Parts: sequence; structure tokens; C-alpha cells
Amino acid sequence: MNITLRQLRYLMALMDEGHFGRAAEACSVSQPALSVQIRDLEANLGAKLVERHTREVRMTPMGREVARRARRILDEVAEIEQRARWDKGLAGQLALGLIPTVAPYLLPLALPRLRARNLRLDLGIREATTHHLLGELREGRLDAAVVALPAGEDDLVELPLFEDRFLLAASRARAEDLSAEHVRPEHIDPEQLLLLDEGHCLTDQALEVCSINRRSLRTDLRAASLSTLSRLVEGGFGMTLLPEISLWVETAAAPNLAVLRFAAPEPSRTIGLVRRRLSVDDGWFTDLGDTLRASAAEALERSGVERIAAMKHGMI
Repeated sequence: MNITLRQLRYLMALMDEGHFGRAAEACSVSQPALSVQIRDLEANLGAKLVERHTREVRMTPMGREVARRARRILDEVAEIEQRARWDKGLAGQLALGLIPTVAPYLLPLALPRLRARNLRLDLGIREATTHHLLGELREGRLDAAVVALPAGEDDLVELPLFEDRFLLAASRARAEDLSAEHVRPEHIDPEQLLLLDEGHCLTDQALEVCSINRRSLRTDLRAASLSTLSRLVEGGFGMTLLPEISLWVETAAAPNLAVLRFAAPEPSRTIGLVRRRLSVDDGWFTDLGDTLRASAAEALERSGVERIAAMKHGMI
């Protein structure tokens, strides 16, 4: 019998995703390759682990038991790897994940700081949605991830970094018809609201802030990035909510984009750093959090949001 860690990781992905294609994507392998490894694992154990259906897979009782033990084994392996990598704080290798609505605005300021702390740091960056980042974090492929809190996972340690306020973005022509003192999220017309594609946590946050049902949104205009969304809004195709940390980049690239502050209390999200509870922390997690927090403070300062209140109609 020759059970491999790869087989156990693939089995965990299959249990989490419930679908061979999605599990293969989460593991960055082809679906046939993942399927072969699962079959080899079943052959090694002499037991059926999954029930294969047309659109989904279901774990057998034995499959669930093996997966439960596999998670424990992989957690221990990840801890061994981290003990070997980390030495006196932020050193060695660091695999960091960030959600797409934070990465382009935080990384340009954070990377020089991280390099300055340790020139020998072997840094790997992964930009993906929250769902994929948390999956890779559990599998040990990431050491930490920057996501919106709370992550809602008991096996993660959360470290808040900063509050990221939401602002209403529109073309300058459309913004002139709005009064900053009376702009409230719940007053936004769903037919005018443009959001990111499904899967982005910012989309769900915006819907909750504006008390909007997803079915009332326009489905013909969706974007994969805030940059594309900002260009659409600048062109007069609707309005959107932009996180404060993005403004220093997006407003510079879109001169005809106007940003309005909401009336108090302003809607916001908490951005934080998360790691696996079982991972070793000899100071690197706090060091990383301090570095990212300082970078976020600079990004928010560059966004110059405090200037908005002093300008006519709150536009920048």
C-alpha cells in the first residue's frame, strides 16, 4: 500500500468542492489527473471513497472517514513544513494570498516594505477570491491571506488590519445630480448599480449594504476587476461602490470618475489577515500584519478621501 500526500490533498479538495472539475481547478491540475489519483487511492485502500454522479460526487462513509483523518495528517505536515521554514519572525518563505479588491492597491506599497525587512525573503503571491484563498490556506499552500472579516472559519486566526469604507462612484455628469449630504446606500437604484462578477465577496457586501436583491441587478454589465468597473462607470453606464483603498489607483486612471461619500454612518468592511490556527507563529504573523497595516494606511492617505468633505458635492 502506497498512499501519498497528493492523493490525500486531492481527496480533501473533492470533499470540499463536491465536483471533480472544481476540485481539479482548486488543486491546479487537470481533471483526469485528479481522477486517476482518487482511483489509485481507492485501489490502495480496497474501498470505494466517492460515489460518482453526473453533476456531483458524494463521499461514502469510508470516504468521509478517510477525509477526516487526511485533514489531520495534512495539518501536521503543514506544521512541520512551517517549523522548517520560519526562523525568528518574518523570514524564509512566505506564500501570501489576497482578494482581488485589495491586492492591486495594497501590494505596490507592501512589497517594498517586505523586501526592506528581509532581502532573502522568498515571497509568493496569490490573488484569488476568498473561497479559493481559504481553501488553499487549509491545504497549506498559503501561509496567510488578506480577506474581508469575519472569515467565518473556526480553524483560522484573524488579525484585523484596517477599516475600508465604501464610496459611491459615478460619472461626473451623473454625480452633479446627487447631493453628498443625502446619499444613502438604500436609495441606490438597483438598475443603475454595477458590480463585479459573482464569486467576489465585494459583490455580496455591496448587495447587503444597499439592501438589494441579486435578482434585481443588471446582468448584462458585469466586470472581473474594479478597474474595468470604474471605466464602465466613468463612461456613464451606471454607478458602483468602490472600496476606499482603491481610490488612489482608480481615480488617477479615470479623470471623469466622481466619488461621493455616503451620509453617516458610512458603510465599510473590515480587511484582515488570516492564518491556520494550527500553523506555527513565532512572530511572523504579527510582523506581517504590522507591515500590511502600515501599507494600507499609506494607500488610504494617498486616496485622499478626507478631501472629499471639503469639496463641492463631495466629488474628487
